[in-house]
Amino acid sequence: MKRLHVSFGVADLEKSVAFYSTLFGQDPTTQKDDYAKWLLDDPRVNFVLEAGGEQSGFNHAGIQVENEEELAPLFDQLKQAEGPYLPEGVTTCCYHKSEKSWTTDPDGVMWEAFHTKHQTEERGTGPVAVADETPKLGGCCM
Repeated sequence: MKRLHVSFGVADLEKSVAFYSTLFGQDPTTQKDDYAKWLLDDPRVNFVLEAGGEQSGFNHAGIQVENEEELAPLFDQLKQAEGPYLPEGVTTCCYHKSEKSWTTDPDGVMWEAFHTKHQTEERGTGPVAVADETPKLGGCCM
């Protein structure tokens, strides 16, 4: 089963966590000094806030799968969408070790497809989201 992933950059993580905890009716599943994540079942979404980026607001979207067997068909769909395609492989990003690939839609919106293997204590690195270009490696999702 798949879960929608949405990531937002925020200026004040504490205020944003308070707002979204009230909106969602629950505290974050994971919270760090610069990161908060809710794994919600209703609606089925992986909702992330990231502090410390250059811009506040929508960062990127994605589709998270529950097991590795679901990745290959999802990666094929990203390739067939005819946007730029970046197969990142296994990486540590945003306090999780995941296998992922990226694409960008015609308007420059970054999309990732991924399977999370496990949580980590380090933030890690991943591609930098650059509008209307192929994703570039070097930062972590911001």
